[in-house]
Amino acid sequence: MKNELEITLQNRKNLLAILEKTTKEDLLKIPEGFRNNIWWNIAHVVVTQQILVYKLSGVPMLVPTELVEKFMKGTVPDGKAAAAEIKQISEVLVSTIKKTQEDYNSGLFKDFKPYSTSAKVTLSNVQDAISFNNFHEGIHLGSIFALRKML
Repeated sequence: MKNELEITLQNRKNLLAILEKTTKEDLLKIPEGFRNNIWWNIAHVVVTQQILVYKLSGVPMLVPTELVEKFMKGTVPDGKAAAAEIKQISEVLVSTIKKTQEDYNSGLFKDFKPYSTSAKVTLSNVQDAISFNNFHEGIHLGSIFALRKML
């Protein structure tokens, strides 16, 4: 799992660079033919990782419930992003993965509630969740690249 989490960490650093280099206007823009924006995709991967790894393991998530409810699967962008919210996501993009590495290495994730994803992948343990999360984040990184081309 060390390598899996290193991959996640590198992806998050890439997302942080995108977040920091993109104007707020461009973060929030939803191009024709798309149903979300760069901002939603970045925030969505943060909350999804927390749900897949922490919540399904019965461990308290590292991000506030309000963020989870706003960016979890099934949500859509509301066209807004307060400066404080952008700052909050930028602060947790990398820190949540570093904390996940610590928590995994300390054996925190003992229990796991099996879950079948919308991609028809069944997650039976936290290792499955971490691996699937990388696949999920890759999908959203690809969406972000496509969105950036439309700006």
